[in-house]
Amino acid sequence: MINEYYILRDNEKHGPYSHTELMDMEVNATELVLSPLATDWQEAAELPELDEYFKSIGIYVPTQQNVANFGWRLLAFVIDYVIITIGLGVIAGIFVATGRLASSTISDDSLSSTSSAEGDFLFRLIFLLILISYNSAFEATKMQGSIGKFICRLVVVNANGERLSFGTSLSRNLFKILSSFFFCIGYFAMLWSPMKQCWHDQRAKTYVVKKPK
Repeated sequence: MINEYYILRDNEKHGPYSHTELMDMEVNATELVLSPLATDWQEAAELPELDEYFKSIGIYVPTQQNVANFGWRLLAFVIDYVIITIGLGVIAGIFVATGRLASSTISDDSLSSTSSAEGDFLFRLIFLLILISYNSAFEATKMQGSIGKFICRLVVVNANGERLSFGTSLSRNLFKILSSFFFCIGYFAMLWSPMKQCWHDQRAKTYVVKKPK
């Protein structure tokens, strides 16, 4: 019959099931399914009739057709950079207004190069920690990505197209430090990667996918 599907679980063939029954069983995107319209087993995510189901539960299996390109990822980063910079500026302004920075105010007319360098290093460190925390937290939520990625309709997923755990998300963002070395060559690595993965994506086994409209 046209509505008979079989699924391979524990190396055993189960079925037949209807299209609706497969969804009720919460079929995994990578599970092998035999469609009534096919002669060979396929991963469930490859079946067009299950496409909307997987999208509804936040699963976007990465393929060479849907992984995000350099332009979209750069735009999302710029948006996040602006958001975090504005946020830090507002917080710093509040501290100044309430006098909490009074103790660190320098009374000398001239600012030594040493203190200036220390201040610059501290700002960069704080910004980096906030950026890592910001991305790690958002990627582990139902948004599956930062605010910038959400605006650009991008999601970060694992090899099965599933949402990242916080641990995986955190390791991915920590690996971005590695991608930043040698003039950020780890980021540009996506330009010659078949699945458009930066070094930190490759290390964490993650992908950035463009959601369909």
